[in-house]
Amino acid sequence: MSQPPYFVGIDVGGQTIKGGVVDDLGHALSSVSVPTEAAKGQEHGLGQMCEAVRRAVATSGLRLDDIAAIGVATPGTMDIPAGIILDPPNLRPWKNVPVRQHIADTFGKPTAFQNDANAAAFGEYWVGAGREAKSMVLFTLGTGIGCGIIIHDQVLEGQHSHGAEVGHIIVEATNGRMCGCGQPGHLEAYASATAVVKRTREALEQPGLTSCLSEVLKVQGDLTARDVFDAARDGDSLAQRIVEETAYYLAVGAVCMMHTIDPDMVVFGGGMIAAGEEFLDRIRHHIRRMAFPVPAERTAVCYAKLGTDAGFIGAAACARQLYQRLAAAK
Repeated sequence: MSQPPYFVGIDVGGQTIKGGVVDDLGHALSSVSVPTEAAKGQEHGLGQMCEAVRRAVATSGLRLDDIAAIGVATPGTMDIPAGIILDPPNLRPWKNVPVRQHIADTFGKPTAFQNDANAAAFGEYWVGAGREAKSMVLFTLGTGIGCGIIIHDQVLEGQHSHGAEVGHIIVEATNGRMCGCGQPGHLEAYASATAVVKRTREALEQPGLTSCLSEVLKVQGDLTARDVFDAARDGDSLAQRIVEETAYYLAVGAVCMMHTIDPDMVVFGGGMIAAGEEFLDRIRHHIRRMAFPVPAERTAVCYAKLGTDAGFIGAAACARQLYQRLAAAK
């Protein structure tokens, strides 16, 4: 049995826009997806966001009148207080897109706006892995490394809307690998799925190195992070080294957060968690080795639970928080 009020959450990605209606307890009543089609321009993209809202409501069996507020999460650089996407690398050629105002004007509903990684973290905090925690850090491991930090129901946005960019902390200050953002030495350049593949391909170019991944690369023409983790599980020494190094760098990121905000929980989400508990255990091993004894003992380290629904559930949670704040102000 669902419990009102109801909220729509929209999670905008480079390829797809995912949305759903979520009730006051965090239960998703619908889950829909529409193509982003960013190359068609930002006006078209705004139209796709609105279409995702309409489909989410229709699929839930509710009416738009039943919706109390809407939350929208987007990637890229943004001005969160202004509700504007500034210059998102994954949504080009969009620039200075007034997302929040457009959605609010179209549907006549209070509209919250948030960074996509922050929203995913808020979703996990509300009804996922962090539901029993008071503070939590989420690392999302995929093409890049996103991060969200939640402390006592508040998303850490930062003064300039760029808080929690932990994927871009510097883990190698001398001759660091180049990150996709154009700067060297960032965590993302060492421990994202993209980095796992890139580091593996570079290793395979070394003369005299033997690995089953050479044959995988030859047959497929490319590698995936899953290929590397599967090979490590099967005993391939190169793959095992890459996986161990990746676990180490993720532990460095986690320990930096543990020594900065001392959270109840560090959570890892995204496609790479398919590597399973063995990979998480290696991250925990390196955390215990590097962290202060008390946080090393007391900080829970686990995988996320909401999967790809975390973004729209978290966006809905932002809408719920906005609705509650407006109601309290009346």
